[in-house]
Amino acid sequence: MKQFKFLTVCIALSCLVMSCNNEKAADKTEAVVEVEQPAKVDLASVKTEIQNLETAWAAADNARDTNAIAAFYADDAVSLRNNNPMIQGKEAIRKDVGESLAKRAKGATVSYDVVEVFGEGNYITEVGKSTTKDASGKVINSGKYMAIWEKRDGKYVCIRDIYNDDAKQN
Repeated sequence: MKQFKFLTVCIALSCLVMSCNNEKAADKTEAVVEVEQPAKVDLASVKTEIQNLETAWAAADNARDTNAIAAFYADDAVSLRNNNPMIQGKEAIRKDVGESLAKRAKGATVSYDVVEVFGEGNYITEVGKSTTKDASGKVINSGKYMAIWEKRDGKYVCIRDIYNDDAKQN
């Protein structure tokens, strides 16, 4: 009889321990961390918007308006210009643009054509090509570029750009 009581107490204690462990396991909930996914953007619409910016940029460029050109850049922008050191900050970019425009041939004009855009959320990367023509309309230079645009306060500003000229044709 003592053995039966002892066995009954052991079984009861085992059930109690298992029950407590199950409650503890039930209390353990996995922490689920939700990572906010970048907003999907309509790339066709963004491409049109960026092309409009590039068209306005070319107009400012052709008018030799350094302030209007600098306005396309964020204050913390970085520009990687062809055959030059890295240029950091809007004011340094403004100065470089002014020096570059002063060297451009009179009557020369430039155009920028967006080839593609990709990205999501507030960041868009643009790939494009540039064409410079002399006063008679003859192409005197062509090149390619990439720009990273960030949407700040509802509008895109250029935060990084890199460009270089195509090889001259003989």
